[in-house]
Amino acid sequence: MRYRQLGRTGFAVSEVGFGSWAIGSDWGSVDDPASLRALHASADAGVTFYDTADVYGDGRSERLIGRFLRERSGERLIVATKIGRRAPVDMSQYTRAHFREWAERCRENLGVPTLDLVQLHCLPTDSYYRPALFEYLDELSADGVLAHYGVSVERVEEGLKAIEYPGVATVQIIYNIFRQRPAELFFAQARARQVGVIARVPLASGLLTGKLRRDTAFDSSDHRSYNRHGEAFDVGETFAGVDYETGLAAVERLRGVLPGSAPMSSWALRWILMAEAVSTVIPGAKTDEQAAANARASDLAALDPEVMEAVAGLYRADIAPLVHQRW
Repeated sequence: MRYRQLGRTGFAVSEVGFGSWAIGSDWGSVDDPASLRALHASADAGVTFYDTADVYGDGRSERLIGRFLRERSGERLIVATKIGRRAPVDMSQYTRAHFREWAERCRENLGVPTLDLVQLHCLPTDSYYRPALFEYLDELSADGVLAHYGVSVERVEEGLKAIEYPGVATVQIIYNIFRQRPAELFFAQARARQVGVIARVPLASGLLTGKLRRDTAFDSSDHRSYNRHGEAFDVGETFAGVDYETGLAAVERLRGVLPGSAPMSSWALRWILMAEAVSTVIPGAKTDEQAAANARASDLAALDPEVMEAVAGLYRADIAPLVHQRW
């Protein structure tokens, strides 16, 4: 496992982290003992960065990670959580009192005295034009509730606006082979301001594992079943906003581009890590085998320039017209 600086937080984190949405909710059935085994397998493989949110299973994910932290006491593991989605997505809900209430609940769920990193959880675009919201986070930092704060965004424009605030230490954004726009401008701006970049949805909800098929069945509680057209939340969170059939066809073309010496998922993660601006990538895992496999992506050699150009060409031809202008 290799490690990178998480912006100006002072944290050195594993370049492959652990995204814990799937062990909380919205990815089909969840088994807590299996989830704990996955968390431990990731730490055994060198993972030190764990991302969660207060709404993943209404705190289930946070509580599992809290138990995991107690079981790994003595190790320095960094946990990033998110707030802002426990209430309706409405600007009137983003008050000083609610921010404190939500952050205090995260502390309780995780069982920590100070939250390492709190991120605003995909709030409306208008939020980034409200300095008061960031002042609330400054107050929580001054009071020792949190050590650092950042944002999780849907759109590149939101990330660019967020990093204008001096307290924003990290930006979490979707970046993968099917969502390449952040590399155009945002990454350079983030590096210039020493802002850490957390790459989420790295495998396009499983498309970039190469294991999904046209007849793959998803549980009714899996967002890949109920959010394909944005029925529940931003459609960009499901299959990275790419139409499922189009994504499957693009994956087949990728098989002839990416090296065959490791699983497609590993190379898809390694492709993300080719961007120096990325601090860590956070694939999810529900089993110890998945967690260990994700971590191994850090051990792969750099992709050849010819492969990188071929991936870029595939994106430009088949995927960019569908997603590039939207996010």
